Amino acid sequence: MSRYRLNWTILLIMALYVVSCATANMAVQKQQGEALRNLGEEYYKQGDYTSALKELLKAQALYPDDAFLQNDLGLTYKAKKRLDLAIKHFKKALDIKPDYAPAKNNLGTVYLDKEEWDTAIKYFKEVSENMLYATPHIALANLGWAYHNKKEFILSETYYLKALDLDPKFINAQRGLGLTYIAMGRSSEAKEILEKAVKDYPKFAPLYDDLAKVYIISHDYEKALDAYHKVIELAPDSGMAREAEKAAQRIKRY
Repeated sequence: MSRYRLNWTILLIMALYVVSCATANMAVQKQQGEALRNLGEEYYKQGDYTSALKELLKAQALYPDDAFLQNDLGLTYKAKKRLDLAIKHFKKALDIKPDYAPAKNNLGTVYLDKEEWDTAIKYFKEVSENMLYATPHIALANLGWAYHNKKEFILSETYYLKALDLDPKFINAQRGLGLTYIAMGRSSEAKEILEKAVKDYPKFAPLYDDLAKVYIISHDYEKALDAYHKVIELAPDSGMAREAEKAAQRIKRY
């Protein structure tokens, strides 16, 4: 009997050793995966999406059950215009962590890119109603843009105003509201919000491009010309600058 008990004791000790080694190995893999994820995030911030993807895929091979990693992969695939892969990884992030609001908001933005407005709205509404989400103004502004594209401009205005109530200087909401007012034929209100926006963000060329269009609607061609020149100054080699140059030449011919 004692020999039998001894054998079982030895087997139990061996099993515990194997489990402890496996647990320790998993902890090391998780740590290595997080280090690779952090490196991938740095490449992403620099706009080097290919290098970011390489590091994030290495991290996934070590520790795939990381919601933050899956969200990073979604963002990187979105930046590389691989929208179906972005959706896959944002959904995986939510499978791992269902209350991960940033991943849900990011998923909604992919559906914006795919012009699937109603699906995008579904996700943005869920995020905006999440009391624990630290930046609901982002989801609200995204709702504004989705409804703008559905040409439901009253709802678009409503959500942009809600976003600006939470963050009065949120550029996406400022610009989106200006564009919505233009679409609604409310040029004076568009001019007011866009002029405020350029004071808050004087280096953001698209705002001047939007303002130029409002000035043309108002027949204020001198200000429109100034705004187009600002676009060219701030984004000299862009397609937007080339279009601004053409528009400026047309104004000069008036």
